[in-house]
Amino acid sequence: MNSQSLLIEALVYLAAGVFSVPIAKRLGMGSVLGYLVAGALIGPFALSLVGQQADVMRFAEFGVVILLFLIGLEVRPALLWSLRGTIFGLGGAQVGVTAAVVGGAGMLLGLDWKSALAVGFVMAMSSTAIVLQTLEEKGLRQGPVGQTAFGVLLLQDLAVIPLFALLPLLAPPGAMAAMPAHNASLLAGQPAWVQTLGGLAAVAVVVGGGRYLIRPVFRFIASARLREIFTASALLLVIAVAVLMELVGLSPALGAFLAGVVLAESEFRRELETDIEPFRGLLLGLFFITVGASLDFRVVMGQPLQLAGAVIGVMTLKGVVMFLLARLGGLERRDAAATAVSLSQVGEFAFVLLGLIAGAGVIGQGPAAFLTAAVALSMAITPLAMAGFERITVMLDRRGRRTPDAPAFDEGAPDVIIAGFGRFGQMPGRLLQANGFKTVVLDSSIEQIELLRRFGRKVYYGDASRVDLLRQAGIEQAKLLIVAIDDRDAASKLVETARHTWPHLKILARAWDRRHAYDLLRSGADEVERETFESALAMGASALRALGFRAHRAHRAANLFRVHDLNSFKKLAPLSGQEESYVLAARDAANTMERLLKTDMDALKPDSVDEAWDVKGRDEELREEAWSGEEDKP
Repeated sequence: MNSQSLLIEALVYLAAGVFSVPIAKRLGMGSVLGYLVAGALIGPFALSLVGQQADVMRFAEFGVVILLFLIGLEVRPALLWSLRGTIFGLGGAQVGVTAAVVGGAGMLLGLDWKSALAVGFVMAMSSTAIVLQTLEEKGLRQGPVGQTAFGVLLLQDLAVIPLFALLPLLAPPGAMAAMPAHNASLLAGQPAWVQTLGGLAAVAVVVGGGRYLIRPVFRFIASARLREIFTASALLLVIAVAVLMELVGLSPALGAFLAGVVLAESEFRRELETDIEPFRGLLLGLFFITVGASLDFRVVMGQPLQLAGAVIGVMTLKGVVMFLLARLGGLERRDAAATAVSLSQVGEFAFVLLGLIAGAGVIGQGPAAFLTAAVALSMAITPLAMAGFERITVMLDRRGRRTPDAPAFDEGAPDVIIAGFGRFGQMPGRLLQANGFKTVVLDSSIEQIELLRRFGRKVYYGDASRVDLLRQAGIEQAKLLIVAIDDRDAASKLVETARHTWPHLKILARAWDRRHAYDLLRSGADEVERETFESALAMGASALRALGFRAHRAHRAANLFRVHDLNSFKKLAPLSGQEESYVLAARDAANTMERLLKTDMDALKPDSVDEAWDVKGRDEELREEAWSGEEDKP
């Protein structure tokens, strides 16, 4: 491949990702499906804008290599111990049971037991890249679904090590010796037991020798204090181990994973993650594109019904097995179902394993091409399956007992209606309740409501933007509406609706940032509170104390900052929405604010504690002035 064609292919890949992913996200399909569709369109079996399948998969290999290296960095003994039940219990059962079930189905379809067993283990693998990326986008990565999926995926990644060594042993006698050399393996053509011992020896060299040699080398390199050299050394390690794996006929991605495991407990782990993480998203996108590009449409068009049956059958079998095992492991029904759907596809290691067993003669080249297309399709379907699962669960929630259509409010005439009772809304809500005010709390998150009710909080389910629900909650008798929902667009819509329907109602609203605060004021809010402003200001005061300021002087500095920021907020309000004018005015206001702060701090007596409370009084006066008067609102 010459340099010109390499640049053209890079242009095609980048353009495909840049244009397809935003469209897919806007349509609610997620970035993964956007990458896969883009790859299918530009691949050698569609528009043929990139090279042949072998060239395409060489790009994909490097994306998987980096991904597996980063996953290996997370495999620490503490993590393994905390997830030992999920990894070795649930994960091991998933691989074993799925391999047996899929292998049994293969035997019913006419495969001999060795071929069926090999195919069963290959199909038991799931896609680490797609599952983790999809769960991250949907906010499920840190919950029970994400933790369970990660544990199972980790066991699958570990299981690839023995599978690479043992699956070729299922080949017919003499098939291994007749295998053509591939991947520049030094053991090509050797007996199966020699290749197995060679692979295990390479793994032992990486794990054992790396533990005692790599850390001293990194300490020496780190002493030079050149970040780019440190990053280059990390990449050198990854590539060197990957090359070693290729020399013994194993996957480079497996070598990268082992390299990450070696460094997981080292003092350099965080630095390595920080240096390589920025490339992760781009490389994963490249991997997803190449998976889509590897889809052979000739196979799809030649055997559409058989291929659809294979994909649906494998994903159904895997999903059912995972759901039953997750339920036996103690997961709730919904979490078990979500985990099963997310892990129902076949993973990226299947491409390599299928090539391995096809080259060894365990299965023929025709079935291998068919299964490769099925693997790619299962990966492409996963984002759609997750989206469909979400829609189904939402519909069931709306029809079920957990989402009452007409909550019975029994507080009488409330003083305050609170929309949203999450991490922000709880604070004013508890403060009001503690001071004897009657509140009615509305929230649209079933999980949040159930959690709060366990702690004795009375929260009602409902969409606070509905005028009929607000009337039923008693808003016409209430003195105040607090908008604290965790959605900026929905918050603005609610404020606008409430202001239009009840013009004399006092409305306080939570804002994400300054621009959202201006939007809420335009919608009709009487006062807004930027959700991180006060906590960030408190941390600033703590930082001043840590740097040597006395407590009262740090308090004065924070109060002065609050005064000037509120004044700046009021003056810039008329320019909100006018991008260029606002940026210029904000820059000038920031410079002026710094000068005024310095002047005010210099004017304060160093040891006077009382002046801190004077500043606080000025703050309250300015706050009242800032929110008073309709003519001052933007």
